[in-house]
Amino acid sequence: LSKVLDLPPENLIKSISAVPVSKKRHAADFQLSIASVIENSSGNSLAQDLHLEAEQLAERLKCDSVVSEISAGPGTVNFTINRELLAKTVLQQVWKDGSEYGVKSELFSAVPRQKAVIEFSSPNIAKKFHIGHLRSTIVGNFIANLKVALGHEVVRINYLGDWGMQFGLLGVGFQSFGNKEKLKSSPLQHLFEVYVQINKAAEDENTKKLAKDFFRKLEEHDEQTLSIWKQFRDLSIEEYIRIYKRLGVHFDEYSGESFYQEKAQEVLKMLEDKGLLQKTIRGTGIVDLSEKKDLSTVSTVMRSDGTSLYITRQVIYLAAAIDRMNKHSWDTMIYVTDKSQSNHFQHLFQILKLMGYDWAERCQHVSFGLVQGMKTRRGEVIFLEDVLNEVRSRMLQNMTSTKTTKEVQDPVETAEKVGLAALIIQDFRGLLSSDYQFSWDRALQNRGDTGVFLQYTHARLHSLERMHGNAELTDINVACLQEPDAISVLQHLLRYDEVLYRSSQDLQPKHIVSYLLTLSHLAAVAHKTLPVKGSAPDVAQARLCLFQAVRLVLANGMKLLGITPVTQM
Repeated sequence: LSKVLDLPPENLIKSISAVPVSKKRHAADFQLSIASVIENSSGNSLAQDLHLEAEQLAERLKCDSVVSEISAGPGTVNFTINRELLAKTVLQQVWKDGSEYGVKSELFSAVPRQKAVIEFSSPNIAKKFHIGHLRSTIVGNFIANLKVALGHEVVRINYLGDWGMQFGLLGVGFQSFGNKEKLKSSPLQHLFEVYVQINKAAEDENTKKLAKDFFRKLEEHDEQTLSIWKQFRDLSIEEYIRIYKRLGVHFDEYSGESFYQEKAQEVLKMLEDKGLLQKTIRGTGIVDLSEKKDLSTVSTVMRSDGTSLYITRQVIYLAAAIDRMNKHSWDTMIYVTDKSQSNHFQHLFQILKLMGYDWAERCQHVSFGLVQGMKTRRGEVIFLEDVLNEVRSRMLQNMTSTKTTKEVQDPVETAEKVGLAALIIQDFRGLLSSDYQFSWDRALQNRGDTGVFLQYTHARLHSLERMHGNAELTDINVACLQEPDAISVLQHLLRYDEVLYRSSQDLQPKHIVSYLLTLSHLAAVAHKTLPVKGSAPDVAQARLCLFQAVRLVLANGMKLLGITPVTQM
């Protein structure tokens, strides 16, 4: 192509793509998009012109030992690769690159390695860990996994709600209803119970005064008050770490609103010095974000309750962003929260820009929709652990009711991993920004497009290897992999790098999810039509090698999504 089109080969990399496997079969392997290589193609080229260009180009190209067929399609030139070469090259590549298959593709060669800070999960101490926090946790974890796989440096930050008036209430509540033993054994649950109890009395004048006093002492760094608060925070984090471990999630840094109280005062002074801080009649401090400077869009940075001024969360976020830049000097910073906070982040980035921080343009808010209807048998979800226990027990029940589960070594652990896969796939199948209705039954089905089906496929392929041993790539005869079902699998494996590239561009996991589901469906068909057992030795070896490649890519993709593949179920 480079010769005929007189273009350097690297300019063609993104114009050539693997053809998605379709029901029609006998499709080509690669296609060149004509529109992307024609100089004067200005989006509105007529379809028939493009088709003509494609036909003319196809005629100028000759088949050789690599390309066995060339044809023109609507706006594309299609290439079919010599079948034996296709099988050999794809399998060799999967084998050689192993867990880095797809990531080492030339699609990523021009992508610079960067440092990314990702803030996700971010629950509030003593309050519910609601389903939005769960979504933030698994989405943030996926983005971090993907970035790490692509060679970027990632700092995972959990920014806790660990400050504010609620700690005044909590402190007072703990003096009345607290129990040191319960705090140690189950801090999240106990603090939540205390908070619920004291909230019933929150309107009482005396309680209000005590809570205000407690929080004032906190702000004044009174030792005894601080040590109570620190205990709440430390024990909560210990418990979070344990639960995140069940999810396969870890953080490099547990930060929170408490870290930035003093720095927030410095930010206020900076806003004032730069002439960005305006006072309203009521004494509120605002920053004008409107284009015409007519106060049509403002962000509130200070609130007054008549007696004292409070800084708002916005200032604390400003302080945190500036501090992270100083500390980590990152290339990109990503915040993962639900879409109701889109305005907050838009304002945050605008103020940073007004303050003269050009790096504000490299901040990004990845937002997601709301999940409706997630309930456990005991009622609504309050703690993350409730969800994990529920998914485990439901999955265990499903597993014990099927005939094949007898020989699983650790059924409880397996149920947890399979159940988590079910949760994650149900969540990641659509666009992150869309709301969806959660359903346990749909998530835990073992047929159809579910996480259970992915795990089942992985376990099944694993047992194939257990029964027949590992194939050695050196002595396989690729002429044995010419059946349409084998070719479909190979063609699909060709596309993995493009799918990773798409997800790396828009940070949406759905591309990888649908790729893995298709891979599993193709593998299920091939498993039926291309038996290993009872086939001639060289046929058996070749098929085994194909299935091993499928399992490897399936496992790689699942791990990126935050799923631990199981080997039995």
